[in-house]
Amino acid sequence: MMELRPYQEAAVAAVYQHLAERDDNPCVVIPTGGGKGVIVGRLCADVVQRWNGRILVLTHVKELVDQNATQAGRFLTHLLVGVNSAGLKRRDLDHPVIVAGIQSVYQKACDLGRFDIVLIDEAHLIPPDGEGMYRTFLRDARVVNPRLRVIGLTATPFRLKDGSICAPDHILNHVCYEVGVKELIRDGFLSPLVSKAGKAKADTTRLHVRGGEFIPDEVEHLMDDDGLVRAACAEIADQTRNRKACLVFAAGVQHAEHVAATLASAVGAEVACIFGHTPDGERDRLVARFKQGALRYLVNVGVLTTGFDAPQVDCVALLRPTMSPGLYYQMVGRGFRLAPGKDDCLVLDFGGNVLRHGPVDALAVTDPNERDGGAAPAKECPQCQAVIAAGFAACPQCVFLFPPPEREKHEREASSAGVLSGQVTTTAYAVRDILYAVHLKRGAPPEAPKSLRVEYEVGLNQFHKEWICFEHVGFARGKAEAWWRARSHLPVPSTAAEACRLACSGALAPATSITVRTVSGEDFERITDYRLDLLPARELGEDGDVFVSPASSMIGGNSDEVPF
Repeated sequence: MMELRPYQEAAVAAVYQHLAERDDNPCVVIPTGGGKGVIVGRLCADVVQRWNGRILVLTHVKELVDQNATQAGRFLTHLLVGVNSAGLKRRDLDHPVIVAGIQSVYQKACDLGRFDIVLIDEAHLIPPDGEGMYRTFLRDARVVNPRLRVIGLTATPFRLKDGSICAPDHILNHVCYEVGVKELIRDGFLSPLVSKAGKAKADTTRLHVRGGEFIPDEVEHLMDDDGLVRAACAEIADQTRNRKACLVFAAGVQHAEHVAATLASAVGAEVACIFGHTPDGERDRLVARFKQGALRYLVNVGVLTTGFDAPQVDCVALLRPTMSPGLYYQMVGRGFRLAPGKDDCLVLDFGGNVLRHGPVDALAVTDPNERDGGAAPAKECPQCQAVIAAGFAACPQCVFLFPPPEREKHEREASSAGVLSGQVTTTAYAVRDILYAVHLKRGAPPEAPKSLRVEYEVGLNQFHKEWICFEHVGFARGKAEAWWRARSHLPVPSTAAEACRLACSGALAPATSITVRTVSGEDFERITDYRLDLLPARELGEDGDVFVSPASSMIGGNSDEVPF
């Protein structure tokens, strides 16, 4: 079976733990380009092969239906995977795995039969209330199986107007696992993104907002100014001389056609357009040419945000402003994927989006109901137009020194963080959850020593980690032995895989709090102390060891207990 990345394994384990311990529906948050499709495939295989269940994968566009069916087929024989999508001209009904477009099946739950799991990809598109297609389907599907469970997958767990997609009265109720963009870029799983504000910027101060977003007609009228289009296209041409694939987001059909014609003249090459009404055949042909490298520039109007997988995209040009952090994320996320010869992806922003929402390599998509309306999360370098985090005193790209900010005479509350290089800060955190995974250093050969990665969740999307080196020698192995003996009566494992299996089975006393040591000027923090719960007792069950602890045991990827 295909090997998952550590964070993908952790996400799968978190889903099983949630299904086993709670009676509501979990959601997994993985950044665009982080491999949600692989998680889909793994979940499908587990439901069918390990638990003899049946699973339906739902999404809203045919490209995602096709991608998810392909991923499921990588873990299972294609004979077990059916597709039900009008756009793909298939109407399969009785396979153990069905991958479907919601538009094709929302009134046909009874025709499809009983499912144990419904997995919804791009779950942020589920309507919060009313008789939406997802709710209609799930209502009828629960007539067939009242114990049906729902799992959500998304990169953006918030809607612009309604806030979190997870709530007690929503289809999805709790985020069971979340990993951030910055972490995956740091670990080498996503491409770095470099943000630059366009020299020719649109003034959005006079735009009106309706329903939490700029009014579309006003946006197109603003962005379609001939002077702005010419200046923006000239800059795109200049900045993309050495780029392989540039994806442009326009504000409307007329604007897109204007941009395409002007950009084609500036670059001396073909520039194509895709709209919502572009015929499927023409759209597929243009996308295929773009992915193959025969077409370097592709302009679109809101149709290549989700379900579009082109890893070679190394420039994204935003020629439309948006108030939606989710839409902003989906646009810039087209550049997250890794590709051979790709060092980074350039984001050219002509609509003030990066300043509005924050730098893309440190993007935090937050609940709109929790925004405090404070200072902008980013600032623009006046010398090179780089858009960087607001805290930088000097531009990391051109070394421009920003003038010191005007501050109040004193802060309302003293900061506990170190302000001088080398200053030490120690902070205690209550632990909400613990995740275990086998870790192999990126780029290391398969036979290299592996470690047990332990992630302590101390807040929403806030984790502290440590690596326990069971397969190493000397001091590292000695530390691993001491770490294990403090948490378990069992012999110290010799491999990271064995340690992970036992940890996920509940063999360790969980930490209820951790103390983290941070040194100013250093990139890495260290966990220095723990408060542990009682050690679990070991009992002999029919199938082997059973661990009984005051804390809930964690169901990992190797558990054969049916979690639904």
